[in-house]
Amino acid sequence: MGGADAPGRVDGRTARAERTRAAIVEAHLALISEGDLRPTGERIAERAGISLRTLWTNFKDMETLFEASGAEVLRQQDAAYRPISPTLPLAKRVDAYCRQRARLLQLVAPSARAAQMREPVSAQLHRNRLKHIDRVRDEVEQLFAAELAQAGPGREQLVHALVAVSMWPAWSMLRDGLGLGVDQARAVMARTVGALLTDASDH
Repeated sequence: MGGADAPGRVDGRTARAERTRAAIVEAHLALISEGDLRPTGERIAERAGISLRTLWTNFKDMETLFEASGAEVLRQQDAAYRPISPTLPLAKRVDAYCRQRARLLQLVAPSARAAQMREPVSAQLHRNRLKHIDRVRDEVEQLFAAELAQAGPGREQLVHALVAVSMWPAWSMLRDGLGLGVDQARAVMARTVGALLTDASDH
């Protein structure tokens, strides 16, 4: 018996729904990257080539769309990420780490700017940011494990300092506040990260 919910049809519907959701997320991020930092449902639907009703059938509200778009930004970061060996000398690790952070921060710059505007009234955007913080913290703890071990009771404070200088607000200050180019901003980050870790190993 071939009912309306035969497996092939269900799979086809699921695949179509996934494609539609992906198109909505892509449209959302594309508008943001073009400078529309607060795109409306109407503009997102138009860009995705769907009706507004289809948009809200796939995402019940902006918060669920922020969740899906945030997951896509993390996926893009993961795809661009390159592991750095913790066995390299400290100066090489700091240089490689800051080069990579600069590249990834430039990658997420549009969505980070957009999130900054709406995060005060969006619990989901705050959760998205915490995921980025957790990833950077994990990387710092692995890449600079030797130096952190030497920090003794100041270890947690050092981790917090390293994470803080590696995140979007600090990068935004360097790029947008001080007007530095990418290379200049990266050099400031490297100087700060290097000073923090050298200070820890000197104690």
